[in-house]
Amino acid sequence: MIPHISSRPRRTLALATALGAALVFGAPAAFAGTDPVSPAPSAPAAMAKSAAPASQSATWAAGTRAYLVITAPGDSTAVRNAVTANGGTVFANYDAIGVIVAHSASGSFAATMRGVSGVQQVGATRTSDVPADAYNPALPANPAQSSTPAGEPVRVDMTQIKADQAWAVTTGSPTVKVGILDTGVDDQHQDLAPNFNAADSASCAYGKADTRTGSWRDVGTHGTHVAGTVAAAKNGKGVIGVAPGVKISSVRIAEPGSSLFFAENTVCGFMWAGDHGFKVTNNSYYTDPWQFNCPDNADQAAIIEGVKRAQEYAESKGSLQVAAAGNSNLDLANKTTDTESPNDSTPVTRTITNACLDIPTELPGVVTVSAMGTTAKASYSNYGLNVVDVTAPGGDATGIHSTLPGGKYGSMSGTSMASPHVAGVAALLASTNPGITPAQLRDKLATQANDVACPSDSRCKGTTAKNGFFGEGQVDALKAVGSTPPPGKYFENAADVAIGDNTTVESAVTVSGVTGNAPAALKVGVNIVHTYVGDLKVDLVAPDGSVYTVHNRAGGSTDNINQTYTVNASSEVANGTWKLRVNDNAGGDTGRIDSWNLTF
Repeated sequence: MIPHISSRPRRTLALATALGAALVFGAPAAFAGTDPVSPAPSAPAAMAKSAAPASQSATWAAGTRAYLVITAPGDSTAVRNAVTANGGTVFANYDAIGVIVAHSASGSFAATMRGVSGVQQVGATRTSDVPADAYNPALPANPAQSSTPAGEPVRVDMTQIKADQAWAVTTGSPTVKVGILDTGVDDQHQDLAPNFNAADSASCAYGKADTRTGSWRDVGTHGTHVAGTVAAAKNGKGVIGVAPGVKISSVRIAEPGSSLFFAENTVCGFMWAGDHGFKVTNNSYYTDPWQFNCPDNADQAAIIEGVKRAQEYAESKGSLQVAAAGNSNLDLANKTTDTESPNDSTPVTRTITNACLDIPTELPGVVTVSAMGTTAKASYSNYGLNVVDVTAPGGDATGIHSTLPGGKYGSMSGTSMASPHVAGVAALLASTNPGITPAQLRDKLATQANDVACPSDSRCKGTTAKNGFFGEGQVDALKAVGSTPPPGKYFENAADVAIGDNTTVESAVTVSGVTGNAPAALKVGVNIVHTYVGDLKVDLVAPDGSVYTVHNRAGGSTDNINQTYTVNASSEVANGTWKLRVNDNAGGDTGRIDSWNLTF
């Protein structure tokens, strides 16, 4: 299997096809989805703060290890003082969940701290030293960007889950934020920049938030590839993501060099997700260095507890976590052996049981995703009855084509590639169901999935409705948006048009090949990003100049219009140039026509 992708992001099998870049088999350490083909303090206060990490390199020493110190949520002052008194330093602190990230070069630190009053658990998160870079992190490179000729053919994986049909209903709402917890994201990429949300992006490498500009950028390729599958823009270039109208933020949890995702990094990532309003996060990795964390081991028990608390915190703030099942072709419902851990030093073979968890994918509340090829389970995908929730395309022989750093594109395969398809569908569900809770999102992901029966393979347990290979079935983006595509021909203009104060702007669509007049129920899909939509009047202008008002300064101080209107245009000849005219009637708020469409 490819390095697991958690640090090898669910180990993305690098399939290698890419406008100039060939990926290798094996994502960094813990990728959960990259397989053989490729791999309560108030909101922000709950995050460890570090807008620009202070240099503490003088305090680093060989032998420095990282620990999770678990205590009761609330004021941890006494326990933090004990950390310092017993040969450690507090690197990050999450009082909202009772988790302290401590560093120490003392071999007796964990044993000593376990005897301190108020300490519930202590666990080393690594079998290797904390890098000196943790105290003064270098910013990832900002790669030069390649340009790509116009054209974005619909990918096979998108038609497989009917995303291309769902776009005729909605491309997703820009108010829905999806967090890419991964190796980072190239925010300058031509297909990602239109949907990238820098304000809510950061690095969580080493276990505390670094909000310096660019800290979130990719230290590999995996995260950028995943981000494109979720929400590459529908802009006439490259590829289109499952939910090309939503916003994505990068929370880099992989460390440079190793590309490993340690527990403190994951804790930081989930806390950030909760505090920054992410509706969905994608987690195509497993928490290094243990492929499976066993509760009878004191270190691993603390890892389980710390990451679980952080996930529960994120969910309590409205965030659903979606995670890759892994690329080892293992039955997660029948665990016997782990041969890949620890992956930050020397792996050993150890006997394990089902009590040992692949995290975050096996934590309660997390949606676990297996990978399909076109019709069958992908050869590398982990599986397991009552472990796998849903399935999605992950690529097998050909891989999944998506974005790569530097404006490039390429193919990878793995459960790492399947998970972002599900995260994208969850984002569409959240777009069409404002206010939906994580629990309701989980339920809807299950009910919209299409059943996939077990093949004649004795490893696949369960029924057609729910089994170990495919869970509740393959996600269906069209069913997720609660509709079938409107009948008739579809025309769209996805080019942005800026809307200034007290101005009138237009965006045109040329209709051809439609016989006769427009229908009495012409569908007009409008996606306008603009604060205070009560400023706006929106008209459909027919080819002969007739004006049909669809929005007239309604909505007051609410932001954005993402709606499909029905217009009786039966008196208008269908073929010709139709326009969407937007009039801004006040000062102080601006925006853009993001896209609009007509369905005859």
